[in-house]
Amino acid sequence: MVIFKWLPSVFMAVCVLSPSLVTQAQTFPSSRITVVVPFPPAGGPDVIARLVNAKLSENIKLPVVIDNRPGASNMIGADYVKKAAPTGYTLLHASTTFSLAPLLYKDPAVSYDPARDFQPVTQLVNGWAIMEVPAQSPVRSIADLIALGKQKPKGLIYGSSGSGAPNHLLGEMFRLASGLDMVHVPYKGSGPALQDLMGGNFDFMFDPLSSSTVLVRSGKLRAIGFAGRARTPALPDVPTMTEAGFPSVELDQWNGVIAPKGTPKDVVAKLQQEYVRAVRSPDVQRRIEDLGSVVSTSNPEEFLAQIARESSKVSALLRDANIKVE
Repeated sequence: MVIFKWLPSVFMAVCVLSPSLVTQAQTFPSSRITVVVPFPPAGGPDVIARLVNAKLSENIKLPVVIDNRPGASNMIGADYVKKAAPTGYTLLHASTTFSLAPLLYKDPAVSYDPARDFQPVTQLVNGWAIMEVPAQSPVRSIADLIALGKQKPKGLIYGSSGSGAPNHLLGEMFRLASGLDMVHVPYKGSGPALQDLMGGNFDFMFDPLSSSTVLVRSGKLRAIGFAGRARTPALPDVPTMTEAGFPSVELDQWNGVIAPKGTPKDVVAKLQQEYVRAVRSPDVQRRIEDLGSVVSTSNPEEFLAQIARESSKVSALLRDANIKVE
């Protein structure tokens, strides 16, 4: 008889709790969303993140806060999101670096596995990088840069947004393809690196169009090459790396949204729906295209497969070229 006395109370508790779990998914989102950008302000991913999430906030009528957590080539910000509650209210604005950095960084304090520790939501944009030099540099073409490199006893110096970042890999691709000696200087994001490049503190850098187009158009930097398949309408006079004789120097640079592993499927689906709506709104899409990128969305399964393919491809590159984090 004791069993029958407490069974109804358990049943009542389940009836009370279950609707709350269902309601959470049905009412998502109902409070502030925090989006971690694992790079400093003003870099390419930060520019895209602020643009898209401003529209997301407008659409869902809730605050969406950008939280910059730079360091260790995106690993610090990614680790923070990995450890966050899987509710959909803490997200990572990821870039290509997300799938590359774990292949290079072995620090157990911030290590992660993209497939094991995260739930992809959607890709947002795809873009490519430009090769640029300081405005005051005598270099006006890739041929000029190679000539300069041959004159310098220790070779060229190039910067990047961090070891393992796409612009680091592009720099190494160029080093291998050109046969020149080079020194890599990693920064904690594109913003600080671009400031030093404008100051003439190193010779060249690859950087996403999204963060450098305005600097090139304003005359603060000079673009000499484009690491994409065809010339970009954003800077139509800049030749591709293939045109300059370096077809192997090319790498897609995407941005997308990632949630912690364990985020409910219906919450992921709602996030994917709202982010696609935000990035494909006409005003946001025009701005992204003006920055030299293209809107490119996906479902969670497609995004996960893309990350896996990319990791496999770059892993082979790192092994063959013996590229290591400095």
